[in-house]
Amino acid sequence: MNHNALSVQVQEPIQYVGLPPKLRSSLTETKDYFQAMDNFFRVFAIRPGERVLMLTDPLLDPRVVDAVTGLARARGASLSQYMAPSTTLPRVPEEVKPLVQKADFVVSTWFCSIEDPFNVAMRKSGQRWIKITYFRDLDLLMTPQARFPIDLVGEILRATERMIPKGEDFSLHFSDQRGTDLRIPYTREMRDTMYASNRWRGKMCADEPGCYVHYLPAHGPNFWDTSAFKPGSDEKINIEGVLYPQWAIGFARPFAERIAVVFKNNLVTEVRGESPDAAILREMLMGSKIIEGGGCGFNPKAPRYTVYPAGSNSPGALHFGVDLARPSDYIRRVMPNWEEPPIHQDLIVLDATVTAGKNTLVDKGFLMALRDPEVVALASRYGDPIDLLESFV
Repeated sequence: MNHNALSVQVQEPIQYVGLPPKLRSSLTETKDYFQAMDNFFRVFAIRPGERVLMLTDPLLDPRVVDAVTGLARARGASLSQYMAPSTTLPRVPEEVKPLVQKADFVVSTWFCSIEDPFNVAMRKSGQRWIKITYFRDLDLLMTPQARFPIDLVGEILRATERMIPKGEDFSLHFSDQRGTDLRIPYTREMRDTMYASNRWRGKMCADEPGCYVHYLPAHGPNFWDTSAFKPGSDEKINIEGVLYPQWAIGFARPFAERIAVVFKNNLVTEVRGESPDAAILREMLMGSKIIEGGGCGFNPKAPRYTVYPAGSNSPGALHFGVDLARPSDYIRRVMPNWEEPPIHQDLIVLDATVTAGKNTLVDKGFLMALRDPEVVALASRYGDPIDLLESFV
């Protein structure tokens, strides 16, 4: 054997390290969990002696029910549960109404929670509601959006509301680099009605008579929806323009094609595009009516590219809700267990610019309220404002 022979040098691949390693979960999970639990306890503002009702469905994690039940018992409240076959009931069944009427505090997974006139009337009488579309699994308590400070979410909402013109008519305008040009005309009366809700006032906890809040604290209110009109009002609005959505609920990934959805007099009158996705949308959307114009995310730690089940909740990400002219067979096929009925669709835009009159609310997908001085000052109490407000997941 020739020991002087040159040995072959096997070069190890270069390991590039430019970012710090993730912290071990053992160093963070307990702190993270208790921070999320504090949010949970505060949002679920159950009081001694109250009657709590949970309106649930078979696919809800039973540990969520157990968590609310345990909290109710700890506070000396009673809890009942009614399980429906699914979340998609269009109205509260007659046999359930007496249960709802007896409750002081309702926790619901049902789609009809917000708009059923019966539920609206119950809230007007002072009943408090929490919708848990984004709390269907107890493990979600370990997510960044669950532990993000709820007071800071509220301040982000209030900062956004302060940018909406008062005492004047204005146009709410949506645009993007693909060609979106959609306008919603606002009267001063609509503005006052729309932005007086407890959600736009930044009220995150279910502690006020008649409140309706979302938990996890992620799903923000809409820049416009039908609640801009007072009940019984004969006011009408004409929404026209074109929307180029990047994505929609029920589609595995964003659209590869530039697809146009045309609105005239509040209805979808045309869907332009040649791809299979465009064909599906065309069949689904023609004749649909817009009911939500720019549902916006407000939790900076909510995943930006997770749009199921009802649109991205990342700040500045928008969803446009339309009620379909007929149930969608496509939705029934790909989302048989969707939490919403197959007569609804949310069109997603992640990079829109939104102006209200002369004020820019969202700039290319970035919610401008995140840099509001009051928001930044409050964020400083919880940590680094840049990390909290601008480090999107």
